[in-house]
Amino acid sequence: MKKIFTSESVTEGHPDKVCDQIADAILDAILADDPEARVACEVCATTGLVLVMGEITTTTYVDIQTIVRETVKEIGYDRGKIGFDAENLAVLVSIDEQSPDIAIGVRGGEGAGDQGLMFGYACKETSEYMPTAISFAHKLVRRLAEVRKQGLVDFLRPDGKSQVTVEYEDDKPARISSIVISTQHNEHVTKEELHEFIKKEVIHKVLPNEFIDENTEIFINPTGRFVLGGPKGDTGLTGRKIIVDTYGGYARHGGGAFSGKDPSKVDRSASYMARYIAKNLVAAGVAEKIEVGLSYVIGMSEPTSVMVNAFGTGVFSDEEIAAGIRKIFPLTPKGIIDHLDLRRPIYKQVAAYGHFGRNDLDLPWEKLDKVEEIKKHFRLD
Repeated sequence: MKKIFTSESVTEGHPDKVCDQIADAILDAILADDPEARVACEVCATTGLVLVMGEITTTTYVDIQTIVRETVKEIGYDRGKIGFDAENLAVLVSIDEQSPDIAIGVRGGEGAGDQGLMFGYACKETSEYMPTAISFAHKLVRRLAEVRKQGLVDFLRPDGKSQVTVEYEDDKPARISSIVISTQHNEHVTKEELHEFIKKEVIHKVLPNEFIDENTEIFINPTGRFVLGGPKGDTGLTGRKIIVDTYGGYARHGGGAFSGKDPSKVDRSASYMARYIAKNLVAAGVAEKIEVGLSYVIGMSEPTSVMVNAFGTGVFSDEEIAAGIRKIFPLTPKGIIDHLDLRRPIYKQVAAYGHFGRNDLDLPWEKLDKVEEIKKHFRLD
């Protein structure tokens, strides 16, 4: 039986991702000095302007103007000719304190900062326990940024996207049926030069040759031109790339964005815990693939539900796995924050190229340190 699935990713220069990185850079700067800060920071970016807004309650001070400019420059927007220049931006800041009505519910770190549902997923398709399409899509855009920053050529610009369609046979990834890369470039490069470089130095450098055949369709800058890009070409906003941040649409998403939020917001912390649970369960052999759902009520500590879907691959029933999760893993907001050590500046690094499956980073929710305890509980030894 065959099926196909498509996922996309974007570069760090994509306007929405620029905003996510600024928001998390501000969060990191605050948490470095005030781990108990309450941060809900949103960012909007357009031609010549970055607007930082939200609710922040903290005992420290950070220079938001400088953080914005340094982040934009680090991404690669450092010349007016590109259309967005770190040194020549208007940075507007509109920050209030967190609502006292919300603060009542999360005081002491016991209660959830909001209601909501969060999902985590893991499978054995890739070494990072991620679905194949999103894993490949991330690899393409990371390589795109890498070759630009290394200066292998001088015609690439920061904005870009990828899209990968994977064909499955009997529920196993078998081949790539199509690859799409759209990259911002200067006005001088020829179409042929761009295509040749992207195929040689990006696609064939990161995607397994055994997944690409003579029938794989490759689309590079399908419109033929991508000179105007970044926040000049399209207004950016935090929280608009939540599927890129998670599982590429292969698993459910509760709807809450991550960037700019401190870990008292279960949109972020409970999503990380759900991924941590799912990955450890799959690594322990409880299931070939599994989706874990958690739901919370503002001000309450225990989740109102723990949902499990092992897609028929579980060694035990979904109900038995859910009961085991409640016994093995801390599920209160405070328990999650303490167990994963989330009150520290670790967030900007995941604001681009995905929050999950990041084997290049030392992330607490990607650790497999519960495998033995899971095996013991389910008697899998």
